[in-house]
Amino acid sequence: MPPAVFHQPVAVLNPQAGGGRARRKRAELERLLAEKLERPEMLFTARPNHATELTRKALAAGADLVIAIGGDGTVNEVVNGFFDGGQTINPAAALAVIPIGTGGDFQRTARLPTDIREAVSLIAGGSRRPIDVAKLRLIGHDGQPVERWFANLASFGMGGEVSIHAKNNLLTNVSGAAAFLWATFAVFLRYGGKTVRLTLDGKQPDEDFTVTNVAIGNGKYHGGGMHPCPQARLDSGELEVTVIDRLTTYEFMRSIPVLYSDDIYRHPKARRFRARRIVAESDETVCAEVDGEALGRLPLEAQVVPAAIDLIQDAGNPRRSRRPLSTGRAGDP
Repeated sequence: MPPAVFHQPVAVLNPQAGGGRARRKRAELERLLAEKLERPEMLFTARPNHATELTRKALAAGADLVIAIGGDGTVNEVVNGFFDGGQTINPAAALAVIPIGTGGDFQRTARLPTDIREAVSLIAGGSRRPIDVAKLRLIGHDGQPVERWFANLASFGMGGEVSIHAKNNLLTNVSGAAAFLWATFAVFLRYGGKTVRLTLDGKQPDEDFTVTNVAIGNGKYHGGGMHPCPQARLDSGELEVTVIDRLTTYEFMRSIPVLYSDDIYRHPKARRFRARRIVAESDETVCAEVDGEALGRLPLEAQVVPAAIDLIQDAGNPRRSRRPLSTGRAGDP
């Protein structure tokens, strides 16, 4: 299959990504993109959610390719920029990623190269692959409703609190995995299990869950390589739901290697579900995060939108038939 051709590519770069590595690589990135693409434009973020604003403006102005340059947070913001009012701004546009961050979790699921030169070559010679995106509704920390799209993973329970601490410790700019692991230990020492009610595609399990954490995955990874949803696929049309029942301190310490592996479901307190629509509620305050950002708390609703956008991947992946994005059906977000 011939590589995708783009006539109005735009790159959105987060200068702070990777502890400032993205800023230091700016000149090299501009040169490589100019060599491989037709008249690429480089835009720079200056504040939280700026990548979403820049992406929306670029797509509204006719951009047919948006390249997210940064970490998982930058990718999430750019993905959100593809949508406005529940619809894609430009259905013909595609997403590409040059991973320069401390986590790299979306890059792991999508199997994207981390080398800058290889990443740019892939964008120039890769093919379009439709991927699913999920829409999330929850309550923000200020008590106001929040809506957010994600292509990778959301979690609630301990993960929501860990995401706060992982952004604010000495290891954050050194290693995403190390920062996440340190924050995980720090939070767990004072964390008690939370009781939550889940509704999966309109059906409730026979019991409430007292959990350490619940992950909702379109992608497989979070926390710099942890595998909470190892069976997730970007184009499955469903979301993977992994429930970790409440762990004692002893169980938690013993479980770290398993919880970080792709064999998480052999753990006796890990349960796996799949659903297109997930609703989570609790009588307690349960924090939630999306791609490492602590967005708010339950109640939460997540729904997958199949084949919502195209991602540039290796040309060896055949292009599948693109299904239309629709958010007008009953029950859709």
